[in-house]
Amino acid sequence: MKQPANASVLTIVLNYRTPELTLRAVEAALREMEGLSGAITVVDNDSGDGSFEALARAVQENGWRRVRVLQSGHNGGYGAGNNFGIRHGLPDGTAPDFVYILNSDAFPESGAIRVLAEYLQAHPEVGFAGSRLHGDDGVYHQTAFRFPSVLSEFEGAAATGPISRLLRRYIVPLPEPLEAQTVDWMAGASIMIRQTTFEETGGFDERFFLYFEETDLCLRARRAGWTCAYLPQSHVMHIGSVSTGMKTWKRMPPFWFDSRLWYFTKNHGVFYAVSATAAYVAGSAISGLRKFLGSKGPSKPEHFLRDLVFHALRCAWHRRLVGRPSAPST
Repeated sequence: MKQPANASVLTIVLNYRTPELTLRAVEAALREMEGLSGAITVVDNDSGDGSFEALARAVQENGWRRVRVLQSGHNGGYGAGNNFGIRHGLPDGTAPDFVYILNSDAFPESGAIRVLAEYLQAHPEVGFAGSRLHGDDGVYHQTAFRFPSVLSEFEGAAATGPISRLLRRYIVPLPEPLEAQTVDWMAGASIMIRQTTFEETGGFDERFFLYFEETDLCLRARRAGWTCAYLPQSHVMHIGSVSTGMKTWKRMPPFWFDSRLWYFTKNHGVFYAVSATAAYVAGSAISGLRKFLGSKGPSKPEHFLRDLVFHALRCAWHRRLVGRPSAPST
């Protein structure tokens, strides 16, 4: 594949009721895109709270000529919102060479965007390049992962030393990589995608409202011959879960269970999805026994196991594999 001499980058920042944070993210992206060809598109995902107007006004007042604000007109979730922005292309109507997806609560640091773009230019087999995410204290946020599987569901639920050591090759969260390396998938808060990869895979599957959409995209790209590269040299400060409100969840919302079930069913079949849920139940039984005997187990949201099982049973009863719930409130 011939690489562009001066690759263009389209940065997408998806906003849902976080206009102040979004403007901070845009300002950081603008700084880091100096010297790079391309533009920034802010997509307001139908916030309905005046975000779109506030963002458009701020862009105009700041004189950010490389930034435009679009209204999606429908909150279809993370994947749908990013697809909307990507498919609009650059302001002149052309497609970029690379698309950089940046969360509204993520702020690229010095060289972060350039590192990703230069790596993709130098490695034509790589479809995705992702950053090292960290909090404002510099502590690493889990960014690099293996693909979920039946065994990973069992291990994650059991969370028992001997089992985790035996199944260490299947644990989804990878230890923090200290050097650039190929991984299965990465968190979508700061990730650059080759436009060709996006086009070949068809982009994000919009049947995922939230969660598992980047996992699914990376898996489809892997099957098409593309790889994902985690680059610790690209540093991005990330607050995390601001627009979704995940940090305040007491229980996992139905759309999380929808996304999990659809990921397994779509990519591995119904029997595999049933097996993954059964493996999680078996692992939870081990974890529950350990707690009964006085050992500490993994912390889970309230009624997680019950909600997981009831969701699977309801979907089986109604023969429904994925839903389209409304947007989470913040």
